Amino acid sequence: MLVFFNDNPRIPLRVFITSRVEEHIRSHLNVPGVRLDNLVDHCSDDDITTFLQILFEDGCRRNLVVQAYVQQHGEWPNQSDKRKLVEHIGGSFIFASAIFKFIMGANTESSPPTTPMNRLPLALEMNPGLDGLYVHTLSRSKHLPYFSDIISTIALLGAPLPTSGIAELLGIHTYEVVNVLVNLQAIIQVPGTDDIPVTLCHTSLRDFLTTQDRSGGFFAHPSHHVRLFICCIEYELKLLRQNPGLFIGSRERMPATAYYTLRYSFTHLARGRGCFKLTEYDSAIRLCRKALALQSGNPELIAVLADTIRHRAIQTRSLTDLDEAISLAREALEFRPSPHPDRSISLNNLGNALLGRYRLTGNMAGIEEVISVYREALELQPLSPLDRSHSLNNLASALLDRHRRTGIMGDLEEGISLLREALEFRPPGHSYRSDSLCNLGNALLDRHRRTGIIDDLEEAIYLFRKALELRPPPNSLRPLALISLVISLPAMYKESHTLSHLQEAIAHCEELLESYFTAGRQDRAEWLLELCFLLQMRFHATGQADDPSKIATLGEEANRLLASFTESTT
Repeated sequence: MLVFFNDNPRIPLRVFITSRVEEHIRSHLNVPGVRLDNLVDHCSDDDITTFLQILFEDGCRRNLVVQAYVQQHGEWPNQSDKRKLVEHIGGSFIFASAIFKFIMGANTESSPPTTPMNRLPLALEMNPGLDGLYVHTLSRSKHLPYFSDIISTIALLGAPLPTSGIAELLGIHTYEVVNVLVNLQAIIQVPGTDDIPVTLCHTSLRDFLTTQDRSGGFFAHPSHHVRLFICCIEYELKLLRQNPGLFIGSRERMPATAYYTLRYSFTHLARGRGCFKLTEYDSAIRLCRKALALQSGNPELIAVLADTIRHRAIQTRSLTDLDEAISLAREALEFRPSPHPDRSISLNNLGNALLGRYRLTGNMAGIEEVISVYREALELQPLSPLDRSHSLNNLASALLDRHRRTGIMGDLEEGISLLREALEFRPPGHSYRSDSLCNLGNALLDRHRRTGIIDDLEEAIYLFRKALELRPPPNSLRPLALISLVISLPAMYKESHTLSHLQEAIAHCEELLESYFTAGRQDRAEWLLELCFLLQMRFHATGQADDPSKIATLGEEANRLLASFTESTT
């Protein structure tokens, strides 16, 4: 066709391609006479309004339930609801079609009977009522190769990647990514070319995929961050073997996937915490060392190696690992003298390693250096909101550590102030908001213990509850919020004598034992004894008949565990 038009340039004919242009086709269209563009960027609200008007007119004529509703109540959907739908759809005809099908869809045996009028508010609010739409759409591709890996990757990426980038990161072919996504265009925006990022039609899809009790078999497990982190390092090593000078110089000409791995490997390392096996840390460290052997002066690679070793040290309590992490972090910092724009990041990385060593050794000189390093990181400008929130949390954490050793109230007050500011940088929906909620709650709990201020205890419990809501099972950080509540709720019960506080603490402690400190774990004994203590408090308050037998059973198990631990250490 292109040859024909080249030979006959005066023919007044234009070809409008509306389907996805695959790479093998696009390569032939890369000529001056062809213009490729993304249709979504040119869809107006008027276009979507007209599209919906036609769909609803036709659909309502065919639906007897809607006809009966209109006769009694008047126009449906009304003008207000139509405007809300158009705003929600955001220019995507594919999503408009999917929303319409959801609203007008027939009932099935597996779903409760509802009418189109019932389903319209669910579509407008984008609440879990649309989970059925997501399940139905995702099911179209779930049988395809690499489906779970591709969907989990899209859900957990720190920034969108094109289909080619997703394929490169996972070590598969681009056509295999496209094969999965082509059936999902009602909920995932698949671009017209292989170099434009894949995006979600609505962020509610990410919420769905990362909430296990909603997504079920489609759940993007946090452990996939481990896979993505190792994939990032493997990809960097592959590129360095092909071109040892790739990461040197300007990043503007760097491939998108290469830039992503340098920028976001830290994100996957951090968000995968609690999911890494020791062997996975070992594998990642070996890959980092191989990459550094090919480009020894790369500060990003040095920093990634340092942080990976630090994370392993947290798991193994290895002082040798921490010392190496500190040495590497200092080396990376030397590559970023002031006023290097990434110096604050290197300072925070060094501070993290130093703080890890302090917590292992308790050396007071160590905490002083940590605070000094974190203060310098915070004072550096400019800092992005993300970097500033990290710096605020880091400095607050170090000050609170020093407060717990010295009792200096000024450190505690400054720490609380910094944590409040950090929380402002992490509004609802922010991936680290639950961390900030817990950090501030623990600081307020510390102040309550020192001052007896009830308002601090009440606010701490409120913050812990909010953090727990953001950490549904199997979130690896959920037990930290549970522990905070198990500690703080009995304190509130002693102040208020409100039984619900004690009952809630018991429920959370039981979850800790059932799901986290399970049979066979040595640290289970501590929480068995804690539950005994809580049940004893309840028995004194209520005389609940079965509490004494529960206390006896739990106490016997705890004593057996403690005895076996004593025998193993003598």
